Amino acid sequence: MGGGAALERLVYVDGRFYPKDEAKVSVFDHGFLYGDGVFEGIRAYGGRIFRLGEHLRRLYDSAKAIMLEIPIDAGAMQEIVLESCRRNGIRDGYIRLVVSRGQGDLGLDPRKCPRATVVCIAGTIALYPEELYTQGMRVMTVATRRNGVEHLNPRIKSLNYLNNILAKVEANQAGYAEVLMLNDQGLVVECTADNIFIVKGRRLMTPPLWLGILDGITRAAVMELAAGAGLDVREDVFTRLDVWTADECFLTGTASELVPVVECDGRRIGAGRPGPITADLIGRYRALYAGEGVEI
Repeated sequence: MGGGAALERLVYVDGRFYPKDEAKVSVFDHGFLYGDGVFEGIRAYGGRIFRLGEHLRRLYDSAKAIMLEIPIDAGAMQEIVLESCRRNGIRDGYIRLVVSRGQGDLGLDPRKCPRATVVCIAGTIALYPEELYTQGMRVMTVATRRNGVEHLNPRIKSLNYLNNILAKVEANQAGYAEVLMLNDQGLVVECTADNIFIVKGRRLMTPPLWLGILDGITRAAVMELAAGAGLDVREDVFTRLDVWTADECFLTGTASELVPVVECDGRRIGAGRPGPITADLIGRYRALYAGEGVEI
C-alpha cells in the first residue's frame, strides 16, 4: 500500500500528534500491564476509510462490554482517524485505533485508572504474500482452542490476544501462514486473525456469532455480497470434516481481505486451487471498497 513514505510518521496519543519514536504511553498503563483495552484495525482505499462507522460501533461495543469509558464520542474519534491519515499522507493504508484502560497502579483494579488512553496509528500493512491470493493458502488445525464465550468472548476485540498468539506460535513452528482454531466442542470457529467461510455447491457457510467468533467487518460485507450474487448464505456450525470436503474455502479479515484456502490438514480442498465463487467474491469485494467509504 502506498502513501506517506516520505513523511515523518506521526502517531496520535491523547490529543496530540507525536513523531513515532516519541509516541509513548506509561508503563503503568493497564493496556500494557494487563491487556486491558480494545482496538480496531481499519483500512483506507483510494482516499476513503472503508466502513469506518461499523468499525467505530464495534470499538464502542467492545469498550462497553468491558466497562471501559472512552473519553470522546464517536464523531470525535472519526475525526482522529481521518486527521491521522491526512497528517501521514495515507490514501491507501491501515489504521490501528487503540483505547486502553489508561494509567493506574500495579493492581488489577480498573477503578484505579481515571482516564482511558487513546492511540491512533496510520500506516500500511501486508499480512500475506501475494502468491497466497493467486495460488491459495494451506492451513492446519492447531491444538490451542479458541476462548469460549463464557471465558473471554471473542466478539470483544480486546488487547488481550494471547489466545490468538499461542495459536500463531503453533503456525510458525509448523510453517503455516494461518491456522484453524476449534472451540472446546471441536467445532470450527475462526483463525488467528481471520474469519472462515466454506462453499458447498451454491451454499456459503460461516460459523455463527453465538459460537464465539469476532463479528468481522469484512465477514459481514462478504455475506452481503454473496447474498446479492444469489448464493445461499448461512451462519451455521460445522466441523473440520466439512472444511476438508468443501468445494471451496476462504478467509476474511480487514488486513487480509479475502484469501483462498486450498488445503486443510493435508486434505486438498476442491480442485486444490482458488475456486470460481471465491474469485467472484474477491472481485465484488474489491469493487465494493473502491466505491465506498468516508472521504479522508
